[in-house]
Amino acid sequence: MTSRNRDAVSPATANAATTAPSGTNPAASLATTTPAATNTASASPGAGNAAPGPKPERTINLAGLRTTTVGPADATMTVVLLHGYAMRPTDLSPFAHSIGIPALFLLPEAPLPSPIGGQAWWGMDLPARDAPLPREPRDQADDYPQGLAAAHHQLGQFLEAVAAEFRPRHLVLGGFSQGGMLALDWVLRGTRAVDALVLLSASRLAVRDWQPHRARLSELPVFVSHGTADRDLAFAAGERLRDFVLESGARVSWVPFEGGHEIPLVVWRGLRKFLAPPC
Repeated sequence: MTSRNRDAVSPATANAATTAPSGTNPAASLATTTPAATNTASASPGAGNAAPGPKPERTINLAGLRTTTVGPADATMTVVLLHGYAMRPTDLSPFAHSIGIPALFLLPEAPLPSPIGGQAWWGMDLPARDAPLPREPRDQADDYPQGLAAAHHQLGQFLEAVAAEFRPRHLVLGGFSQGGMLALDWVLRGTRAVDALVLLSASRLAVRDWQPHRARLSELPVFVSHGTADRDLAFAAGERLRDFVLESGARVSWVPFEGGHEIPLVVWRGLRKFLAPPC
């Protein structure tokens, strides 16, 4: 992973197709496309090489959020990944185990139950979500969810608890779909800085509120991925998100892929490269 005061991240190129079809349930895609745990690991800044075999996993409570931890608590890099709507941390834990980065992954569970199963950071208009994509690609840039402020506050408390409990030297914040939107909202309007940002199949949100804070993205390494056949958030929304962070001065790694609302192998590889140190 590069930080603001290091060399820029090189944009990733995604030529490979996904390894599983997309679907309405991103957790299903994650389960089928995440590679099995590897025995080799890239090195993160100052962390050395990870030991072979599975990473330690446990469940803790941080700032009132049930949190799955994967990896050693004393790792120099901490990666906070926020799951998407109707998902749980267990949907992301195989990804954290297999990526082969010697980091501590923290996977908090969103506080709100989703009516279709799993958890949510804020409520969603399900009929609109499940409707066919309109002629104009679905982009949540002009959505202002009522629960966003509460989710932002809770994430802030969580990150303060992370800082007190683990004292990370390198903090990466990211998320999938709704979790990615919350992560970007925090980077733009939060009070604790991060060293890198990961946006997986996400969209802009509350963009009028975001505009005055775009300078906070300057020189920040940002990883953005999106599927060309995404039926939850159109590919054009992912492109506009990429352009938003790029035009704000971020150093962007962009990984488009042939697939839906999911995290396929090509994204796994791209993110692994993004989190590893430069050669």
